[in-house]
Amino acid sequence: MLTSHREPDWLTMMADGTVKQLNPFSGTEVWTVAGRGNRPLGVTLPDPVPLDPAMQGRYCPFCEQRYLETPPEKSRMIRHPDGTREVRYGTTAEELFTTVAEFRRVPNLFEILSYQYWNANYGYTLPPRVAARKAAYLDSPIGRDHVLGVARTKLLAGGRTHEQVDAMTEAEQVDFASGFFGGGHDVIISRRHFVDGATDNTQLAASGTMTPDEHGALLSFTVESIQALFNLNRYARYVVVFQNWLKPAGASFDHLHKQLVAVDERGVQAERAVALLRDNPNVFNENAVNYAGYKNLVLAENDHAIAFAGFGHRFPSLEIYSKSAECDPWEQAPEELRGMSDMLHAMHAATGVDVPSNEEWHYRPIDVDVAMPWRIVLKWRISTLAGFEGATKIYLNTLDPWTIRDRVAARLLTLRDDGKVSPDLRIGTEAECRPNSLRYHR
Repeated sequence: MLTSHREPDWLTMMADGTVKQLNPFSGTEVWTVAGRGNRPLGVTLPDPVPLDPAMQGRYCPFCEQRYLETPPEKSRMIRHPDGTREVRYGTTAEELFTTVAEFRRVPNLFEILSYQYWNANYGYTLPPRVAARKAAYLDSPIGRDHVLGVARTKLLAGGRTHEQVDAMTEAEQVDFASGFFGGGHDVIISRRHFVDGATDNTQLAASGTMTPDEHGALLSFTVESIQALFNLNRYARYVVVFQNWLKPAGASFDHLHKQLVAVDERGVQAERAVALLRDNPNVFNENAVNYAGYKNLVLAENDHAIAFAGFGHRFPSLEIYSKSAECDPWEQAPEELRGMSDMLHAMHAATGVDVPSNEEWHYRPIDVDVAMPWRIVLKWRISTLAGFEGATKIYLNTLDPWTIRDRVAARLLTLRDDGKVSPDLRIGTEAECRPNSLRYHR
């Protein structure tokens, strides 16, 4: 007997306008209650305060005149006068201020998994090339002062008193700083704190204020950095990549940065995805991109990526998928990375600088044998979880996916007309939305 295909109920519109959402990959249940979404999205910005010219490049520890307040950097991308870019590795203390880094990768001062974690649990030690770099850096008087100064800051922030730090030998402080060279938690820091030419403190530089070309450089630098962490630590099974924008989304500073964390597990999200893929290799087409197309949720598309208003997330979300047949981002062709970057950049630009957000990357763990698409979720942190969510595990989301679609698509059209995002975007109804556009398992 023939059976007809039944579309899953990931989105259900109730008679009163309430939208019930179910995430096909996490099982998260979300309700969007009619009438709760008619509120401004962004945080309330402070009254503008003129910027002090004397503070240029010194607004926070991530700024370009305060390089010595972060641990020794692992790599930096510089831009030459002719517009070409170059990645440089192992910058010495003497060279820190000889160029201005468009982006720099430095160890996180407060790691999620420290060097000591990997050493104690796996016997991990610095690879010879990294140990040699540490020794060379410490042989320089400027480098040694840099390392000891940052180590002292970290020790004091960790609860030790000045007297306790003073009682440590220099060798103990240097050993404590091993994570500055071979740790697995890095920060990628953008050059700007405020946009070029900013006159007041509300003009922050964000992902969406970059040019598409600048954002493409940031994304390629991030992808290369993922591979670098895998090459550094053979015990790492996954590198978590995320970006917290503004303090309500967990950012320490309102200065654009991404974080990369090497971990020794795949994580719950990836484990669930692997189980679903073993049962149905095409699940990310069927339950994500295809479904979004059938529900008219697609925001934009180009030759290498597609974005849609997400469903079943705790916060209003935009989902960006790579169409590439190559699952590992670091193995994708430059044009594929650029297509993904252009799509992500456009979603940030449409979101706006004043909206707190989390950018979360998902890709195939290196020890997984099934094909999985690279995807990025951009979540708007515009609501606060409360007792209802805790008691029911049903999350109240202030915007339903179609409202998100309407807001973002309209903004994308304006941005494209103004030349602020890639002209190659096919927005809204311009998108082809062909079924099975993701090629990851072919």
